[in-house]
Amino acid sequence: MVPSGGYLWWYVDALSDDGRFGLSIIAFVGSVFSPYYAWARRRGPTDPDNFCALNVALYSAGARRWSMTERGAPHNRRDATHFKIGPSQLEWHGDALTIHIDEVGVPIPRRIRGTVKLRTHQLFKFSTALDDAGRHRWGPIAPHARVEVKLQHPEQRWSGHAYLDSNEGDEPLERAFTEWDWSRSAMKDGSTAVLYDVEPGKARGKLLALRFGRHGSVQPFEAPPLQTLPRTAWRIERRMRSDSRVRVTQQLEDTPFYQRAILQSSLLGESVSSFHETLRVPRLVSPLVQAMLPWRMPRRG
Repeated sequence: MVPSGGYLWWYVDALSDDGRFGLSIIAFVGSVFSPYYAWARRRGPTDPDNFCALNVALYSAGARRWSMTERGAPHNRRDATHFKIGPSQLEWHGDALTIHIDEVGVPIPRRIRGTVKLRTHQLFKFSTALDDAGRHRWGPIAPHARVEVKLQHPEQRWSGHAYLDSNEGDEPLERAFTEWDWSRSAMKDGSTAVLYDVEPGKARGKLLALRFGRHGSVQPFEAPPLQTLPRTAWRIERRMRSDSRVRVTQQLEDTPFYQRAILQSSLLGESVSSFHETLRVPRLVSPLVQAMLPWRMPRRG
């Protein structure tokens, strides 16, 4: 159960073995980016299951797609192994998560249809609070997995390395946070290193530096120094912890409040390629951005 005003999301990212294709998928209950959910909360207690969405982003030359259609409660259904959001759904079978995608991209209405299957090496039950009150929590489910992508629209077939985690909260994000930087890096031994820098540089900030082993171990490590990255086109400040200079190899998303990129840096004595994200909450909740979001996030009620 997700409490009124709360949220729950599952996040997947993946990169093909040859580096030519990438994707991210986020399944939301009580979408934290939804202007409709924010407006409903102002009127009183609100059911998060009435504000679900499947965000799909495809990254490849000539076939970039982005979709995030929000669905009202009559179009959603979920239980322990299935989550249906409109015509798309996620389902667990044994150690595999299969995502059936049937969406339409925005702003250009192009179809995104096909399946993404994650085969997990090791499932984790690790979860930790991101705030002092413990009202916001994060944990990886499968930090190192293999992915098989079979899409009809656009036509793609590829496999590679994937990552799956989850965030949940008992209240809106803006009550606890203003910003964070997050990254995950695949290490040479098959483990995954995660850096979660919540409120970086502030007294109430929290830094998580954790290495998730292939066989279920969770080991903290000493985070390297904070490096400042160039601002995005939307002037978002972002940081990454690294022992060397950090290079942006691909800018995947650049919005007024959120950015995602692939970075090249040094971590734990290795040269690593990392998925990296920055969230700026005050920008997300600003009236101007909230008024713009329906153009990127249509709703089917």
